[in-house]
Amino acid sequence: SSQQALEQARAVAEELEDLKAVAKGLEEENSELRRQARQLVRGPASSLPQNQQLLAECHGLREQIQVLAAEMADLEVRGGSRAAWPMPSASL
Repeated sequence: SSQQALEQARAVAEELEDLKAVAKGLEEENSELRRQARQLVRGPASSLPQNQQLLAECHGLREQIQVLAAEMADLEVRGGSRAAWPMPSASL
Protein backbone atom coordinates (compact mmCIF):
# COMPACT_ATOMS: atom_id res chain seq x y z
CA SER A 1 0.00 0.00 0.00
CA SER A 2 2.89 2.38 0.64
CA GLN A 3 4.22 1.60 -2.85
CA GLN A 4 0.85 2.55 -4.30
CA ALA A 5 0.81 5.76 -2.25
CA LEU A 6 4.30 6.61 -3.50
CA GLU A 7 3.22 6.05 -7.10
CA GLN A 8 0.19 8.29 -6.58
CA ALA A 9 2.39 10.99 -5.04
CA ARG A 10 4.75 10.78 -8.02
CA ALA A 11 1.83 11.07 -10.44
CA VAL A 12 0.52 14.14 -8.62
CA ALA A 13 3.99 15.70 -8.62
CA GLU A 14 4.35 15.07 -12.36
CA GLU A 15 0.92 16.53 -13.04
CA LEU A 16 1.82 19.58 -10.97
CA GLU A 17 5.03 20.09 -12.97
CA ASP A 18 3.09 19.76 -16.24
CA LEU A 19 0.55 22.33 -15.07
CA LYS A 20 3.34 24.68 -14.05
CA ALA A 21 4.86 24.40 -17.54
CA VAL A 22 1.49 25.07 -19.17
CA ALA A 23 0.88 28.05 -16.89
CA LYS A 24 4.30 29.48 -17.72
CA GLY A 25 3.62 29.11 -21.44
CA LEU A 26 0.26 30.82 -21.07
CA GLU A 27 1.82 33.66 -19.09
CA GLU A 28 4.43 34.15 -21.83
CA GLU A 29 1.75 34.12 -24.52
CA ASN A 30 -0.30 36.56 -22.45
CA SER A 31 2.69 38.91 -22.20
CA GLU A 32 3.22 38.76 -25.96
CA LEU A 33 -0.46 39.48 -26.62
CA ARG A 34 -0.36 42.42 -24.23
CA ARG A 35 2.69 43.79 -26.03
CA GLN A 36 0.95 43.44 -29.37
CA ALA A 37 -2.21 45.04 -27.97
CA ARG A 38 -0.19 48.04 -26.72
CA GLN A 39 1.33 48.46 -30.17
CA LEU A 40 -2.08 48.26 -31.81
CA VAL A 41 -3.54 50.86 -29.47
CA ARG A 42 -0.89 53.25 -30.72
CA GLY A 43 -1.58 52.25 -34.34
CA PRO A 44 -4.22 53.43 -36.82
CA ALA A 45 -7.95 53.15 -36.13
CA SER A 46 -8.23 50.44 -38.80
CA SER A 47 -6.53 48.04 -36.37
CA LEU A 48 -9.41 48.30 -33.89
CA PRO A 49 -10.98 44.88 -34.72
CA GLN A 50 -7.61 43.17 -34.39
CA ASN A 51 -7.01 45.02 -31.13
CA GLN A 52 -10.35 43.86 -29.79
CA GLN A 53 -9.54 40.28 -30.80
CA LEU A 54 -6.19 40.45 -29.01
CA LEU A 55 -7.82 41.86 -25.90
CA ALA A 56 -10.39 39.03 -25.97
CA GLU A 57 -7.58 36.47 -26.33
CA CYS A 58 -5.73 38.13 -23.46
CA HIS A 59 -8.83 37.89 -21.29
CA GLY A 60 -9.24 34.20 -22.20
CA LEU A 61 -5.61 33.51 -21.35
CA ARG A 62 -5.99 35.29 -18.04
CA GLU A 63 -8.95 33.03 -17.23
CA GLN A 64 -6.95 29.92 -18.23
CA ILE A 65 -4.08 31.04 -15.98
CA GLN A 66 -6.50 31.45 -13.08
CA VAL A 67 -7.96 27.98 -13.66
CA LEU A 68 -4.48 26.44 -13.83
CA ALA A 69 -3.40 28.30 -10.72
CA ALA A 70 -6.42 26.91 -8.87
CA GLU A 71 -5.62 23.40 -10.12
CA MET A 72 -1.99 23.75 -9.04
CA ALA A 73 -3.06 24.94 -5.60
CA ASP A 74 -5.43 21.98 -5.34
CA LEU A 75 -2.67 19.57 -6.32
CA GLU A 76 -0.29 21.13 -3.81
CA VAL A 77 -2.93 20.82 -1.09
CA ARG A 78 -3.69 17.22 -2.03
CA GLY A 79 0.01 16.41 -2.12
CA GLY A 80 0.60 18.20 1.17
CA SER A 81 -2.31 16.50 2.90
CA ARG A 82 -0.58 13.17 2.36
CA ALA A 83 2.33 14.15 4.56
CA ALA A 84 2.74 10.54 5.72
CA TRP A 85 3.62 9.58 2.14
CA PRO A 86 7.18 10.10 1.02
CA MET A 87 7.24 12.79 -1.66
CA PRO A 88 9.25 11.97 -4.75
CA SER A 89 12.51 13.77 -5.19
CA ALA A 90 13.68 15.42 -8.39
CA SER A 91 16.12 12.57 -8.98
CA LEU A 92 13.37 9.92 -9.22
